[in-house]
Amino acid sequence: MKKALIVYGGWSGHDPQGVAELFKEILENENFAVTLSDSLDSFLEDLTVYDLIVPVWTMGSLPNGAENNICEAVAKGTGIAGCHGGMCDAFRNSTKWQFMTGAQWVSHPGNGNVTYEVMINKASSSPLIEGIEDFTVTSEQYYLHIDPAINVLATTTFTYPGNHTANGKITVPVAFTKRWGQGKVYYNSLGHNRSVFDIPQAKEMMRRGFLYAAR
Repeated sequence: MKKALIVYGGWSGHDPQGVAELFKEILENENFAVTLSDSLDSFLEDLTVYDLIVPVWTMGSLPNGAENNICEAVAKGTGIAGCHGGMCDAFRNSTKWQFMTGAQWVSHPGNGNVTYEVMINKASSSPLIEGIEDFTVTSEQYYLHIDPAINVLATTTFTYPGNHTANGKITVPVAFTKRWGQGKVYYNSLGHNRSVFDIPQAKEMMRRGFLYAAR
């Protein structure tokens, strides 16, 4: 049986406990033994015993030594997968974490009431998106600074007015994968709260992302 560690907490506006409990349910349905933790000290343990790490922690600060410990575990083959601010706005001062995860949130113009389309990358042959159609969501639309090494699975186009529109049409990844040493990374910018995953496509994308990233 594969083992997963879910570490949740940070800014309460992202419903970290609710999202973590949903992810635990998804993983247990896939026969994972899941450890649920609300302490960042869990990142100081031997993480190589896990097949998958799922961070659900927005705007925190890692304990000394945790950043290298996580990055080294992923480099040795432990997968990492997460969503929204819980992974790519988790630790703003930890640049190695950002290097590993592949992106960093910088803005969500319009905040949480933007209705936008998630467009599946039809040019990709990845099984992570096979059979999934474009869909609409009302939530925060994440503007990310991204790693050029990522493999983009889905995108969104920004139409909300603001200074960013001076650059013309702006398309930003919603979901992507990348590699870090022997480990696999999956990220999805959806997940402002648990209810976003009531959308079947959004929930299925996360399920497949977990299975992809796991050792």
